[in-house]
Amino acid sequence: MGKTIINKSSLRISENGLEKKTSSKRLEVLKTYKIYIGGQFPRTESGRYYIPVNASGKKLANVCLSSRKDFRDAVVAARSAFSGWSSRAAFNRGQILYRMAEMLEGRKLQFIDELIQQDATKAKAEKEVDLAIDRLIYYAGWCDKFQQLFSSVNPVATSHFNFSVPEPTGVVSIIAPQGDSLPGLVSVIAPAIAGGNTCVVLASETKPLCAVTFAEVLNSSDLPGGVVNILTGKPSELASWFVDHMDVNATIYCEKDSITQKMIREKSALNLKRVTFYDKVNWYSGEGQSPYFIMDTQEIKTTWHPVENIAGAGGGY
Repeated sequence: MGKTIINKSSLRISENGLEKKTSSKRLEVLKTYKIYIGGQFPRTESGRYYIPVNASGKKLANVCLSSRKDFRDAVVAARSAFSGWSSRAAFNRGQILYRMAEMLEGRKLQFIDELIQQDATKAKAEKEVDLAIDRLIYYAGWCDKFQQLFSSVNPVATSHFNFSVPEPTGVVSIIAPQGDSLPGLVSVIAPAIAGGNTCVVLASETKPLCAVTFAEVLNSSDLPGGVVNILTGKPSELASWFVDHMDVNATIYCEKDSITQKMIREKSALNLKRVTFYDKVNWYSGEGQSPYFIMDTQEIKTTWHPVENIAGAGGGY
């Protein structure tokens, strides 16, 4: 007997008694972008997610909608990592930041593709990725130099040597630029960790793709888990927790929302957080990088060391 050939187009699917043709259009499987906490990529504990869309209405991905519990877990991870990271040799921190730039360079095409999905032109996307790479290299070079620049030996009237040196503040919570996907994110993370701090970062709500992919770069660049923790979600929901937490030592906010800025100022007084607003910085220009950004998350420690006064009357050996 001859074989019966059944064309795919002749097949029918029965649904509720109705015959329908199979769809010839493939349903796209959206990537799920997880958050990054303590060197791991968990899903949000809330189980919530959202789907950002670009200007043409195309759905981009399934993105975690982080909760207060996610932020608390990230702070615990950041605090646990702080001692080891801040005590590392500054030169080694510079090596790790340079390695981050190398890994970002190696995945350049993926970042360009994600930026194009988020409405950037190809030329603009290439410029943004190059800028992010160069910014990491810039701060890698400053890791073992900024202390020499900002330290001092102070003249005092007593028989003491008096030194002032910068030291990292601790755990820094950062609400990254919301209208920017990659350069702004890198520009606020790099100076914080170059100075020995650890951080918890809330990425752009509308353009989150590069932030989570950047977390994958961090995970493969010798950076200890917990030094950088990246969350995705709504600033309107999470901003108060970013400044409320008593184990956060400093907060950086990059938007011009005056109501949120006022809330941050008020809540930061509860544990005397250092608050910095980067609401007027153009991250695409030269003003987007400076060793003074490192100093925004540093404290000055002054040490008094007694010495013998041999020049005065009665002094001698």
